[in-house]
Amino acid sequence: MLNWNWAGFFGYLVNPFILEGVFTTVWLTVVAIACGLVLGFAVALMRRSRHRLVSGTAGAYVWLFRGTPLLVQLIVIYTALPEVGLRFDVWQAALIGLSLNEAAYLAEIIRAGIDAVPQGQVRAARALGMREGQIMRSVVLPQAVKIIVPPLGNSVNGLLKTTSVTSVISMEELLRRTQVLIQERFQVLELFAVAAIYYLLLTTLWDLVQRRIEHRFGRPDRQIGLDGQR
Repeated sequence: MLNWNWAGFFGYLVNPFILEGVFTTVWLTVVAIACGLVLGFAVALMRRSRHRLVSGTAGAYVWLFRGTPLLVQLIVIYTALPEVGLRFDVWQAALIGLSLNEAAYLAEIIRAGIDAVPQGQVRAARALGMREGQIMRSVVLPQAVKIIVPPLGNSVNGLLKTTSVTSVISMEELLRRTQVLIQERFQVLELFAVAAIYYLLLTTLWDLVQRRIEHRFGRPDRQIGLDGQR
């Protein structure tokens, strides 16, 4: 292959600088999805509130973060907020941006999963004297999880690749470190091929994990439309 350096390609596959970028991509994904789940669950409950101010605030949050590009959100957090006195390190801005953005999507997935649980079961639990918190923990969530798990797994898969957007604010994840080496070594094809292989490896490994999780929780008999898809 013209201008292809096999020695360089195989060398970059085990390059410590690239491997550190892979590790950063993984921990960014793990922390962002964990924070997104916590915030997304809270927003989902707010969306289901009977109080208009609460549900409206949650709806506005989802509308804002789903309706604007993550790239713009990261730039605002990292470069615009310092103008009003809010300064964040690169990794802080990356995590905040990813978590806030992911929470907006997860909130809709969680809300749809909760709403899919038959209301007759909720009313029956109330008739038995169970409190709302008990109903949520013992009746609603165990059933909702079966519906939530598949789209949640897809969100993790997407987030593994979406972390590459943080390179625009100089977060040294896999793509950013690949770009740095390209500027130093000028081996564009080899380095981008290595980056693509690692993204493919990460998403493939997660796909295997996701299948085991789905098998563990079991698939629901029917899935009611989840509007968390992008």
